[in-house]
Amino acid sequence: MPKLQLGLIVGLSENVQESFTLLKQVGVPTCHLACWNPSILTQDLARKVVSAQESIGVMPSTVWAGHSGKTEWNFLKGPATIGLVPPATRAARLVELKQGADFATWIGAPSITTHVGFIPEDPNDLNYAPLIDTLKELAKYCQARNLKFMFETGQETPVTLLRTIEDIGTENLGINLDPANLILYGKANPVDALDVFGKYVIGMHAKDGHYPTNGRELGREAALGDGQVDFKQLFTKLKSLNFAGPVTIEREISGEQQVADIRKAMAVLEPLL
Repeated sequence: MPKLQLGLIVGLSENVQESFTLLKQVGVPTCHLACWNPSILTQDLARKVVSAQESIGVMPSTVWAGHSGKTEWNFLKGPATIGLVPPATRAARLVELKQGADFATWIGAPSITTHVGFIPEDPNDLNYAPLIDTLKELAKYCQARNLKFMFETGQETPVTLLRTIEDIGTENLGINLDPANLILYGKANPVDALDVFGKYVIGMHAKDGHYPTNGRELGREAALGDGQVDFKQLFTKLKSLNFAGPVTIEREISGEQQVADIRKAMAVLEPLL
């Protein structure tokens, strides 16, 4: 099996050179470009991104497509603010995610990725069927552009995510496994989660963290190797499922410590690739 490629998730702004600074510093071959301001995703910005990618020799593995509006990363207000689940903002955010898909085609990325939100665990929930209809529309929009649509793990249990993928039913669906998120949200042990949805995993965030210690706040993210993700077991299982990567490092802090933690992650991950 070929060696897995490393990548890095970076925030995309209109200042493309600034966005790519971290990529230059650490020197990885792939990247996830994350954008929470869809209004900047123009063809002009796409041309600048393509130029920057070529100049440093990095390939986009996905566009991490965020959305406008309020988003709160906790258990109390998260269900009403994150992703496509909240009915009040769903239609507007669908338009924005389609913008993300257009941008992905312009820069040569093979997919878009996002947090859909707290998908109802009960398929009889009145919000479930309309959500599936919206996701099916988005998936078909991506499919028409030869893009995959990837769910990032986090707010939903593994079986809920599996059912959602089955109910959408298009052939271009996949999962970006964030093992830390499964822990931060208290949803699953990431190694065990692969028994449920492993065949759909086509991307990964290499991130670490700890389980929640109360019912209101997410668990705490940690530098890779300092949290509760068993990366050795995780990679063994991923490889048994023919996972081909990339392995995209994510560290949700900034400054010199972020760079140090990214380099530490690279050292931990290298023997596992």
